[in-house]
Amino acid sequence: MLRVFWAEEGGLPAGDRGLAYGDGLFETIRMQGARGTLVGRHLERMARDAARLGIEVPPAALRGAFCQAAERYGAGPKPAGWVLKLILTRGEGGRGYRAEAGLRPHLLVSASALPPSPDRHGVCVDFSRVPLTVHPMLAGIKSLNRLQQVMAARELDDSLFEVLMLNAQGELVEGTRTNLVVNRDGAWITPPTPSLAVAGVMRQWLLETLRSRGEPVLERALSPDEVLDGRCRGLYLMNSVIGIVPVRQLAGHDLPVEDRLATICDPLETLE
Repeated sequence: MLRVFWAEEGGLPAGDRGLAYGDGLFETIRMQGARGTLVGRHLERMARDAARLGIEVPPAALRGAFCQAAERYGAGPKPAGWVLKLILTRGEGGRGYRAEAGLRPHLLVSASALPPSPDRHGVCVDFSRVPLTVHPMLAGIKSLNRLQQVMAARELDDSLFEVLMLNAQGELVEGTRTNLVVNRDGAWITPPTPSLAVAGVMRQWLLETLRSRGEPVLERALSPDEVLDGRCRGLYLMNSVIGIVPVRQLAGHDLPVEDRLATICDPLETLE
């Protein structure tokens, strides 16, 4: 059975395995009042990826916790934008890496203000000097193990919205907190799902939406040169909090900015 903790009432126990070993995962959901962006996909991913980690949590329990949080933080006569964070851990118990059997999972629930919206006319980004290594067993899981992204985010300053991370082969993977898609040669190109540290729900929704409209979508390795040459018609970053934002400058190089995706995706249209 899931044990729920509310952040404003105190943190997790000192022996929680998420604190000790990063033994867990999380979801960050953009909310508008008591409704959230792509909620079903967020909760489905958390349940699915928890199973991959061997953390037993009933999907109905996650849905129940979400409903409680939506009522607790989002109810009111004037719904406003905010961010809901769900941190799921294996629970408390076991000294060392080996967990005790039958642990009761913990869910830490918190609310925070919605961050400022990025410039819809385009943002400036750069390449990170921190290489991204994705373990095949953890590919796509939004686990609590995010030290590579933390190190890369140290490169950010007020002039940069994001830094893009490359793998050992020099291929583009994702940003520290965003997935990416490139418009090139008449198709939408994005790094393949198995190569990602986080397989974002906004990315999944966007690719499905593009395909449903008959747009060519390719999942393949993508080099930096393919973004910087003249055949690139746009680079876009996305997550479920910011939505989809175009990049107007990458590593000092100006990129074309089009509004094609802006007509497809409005985060408020995906509220559930």
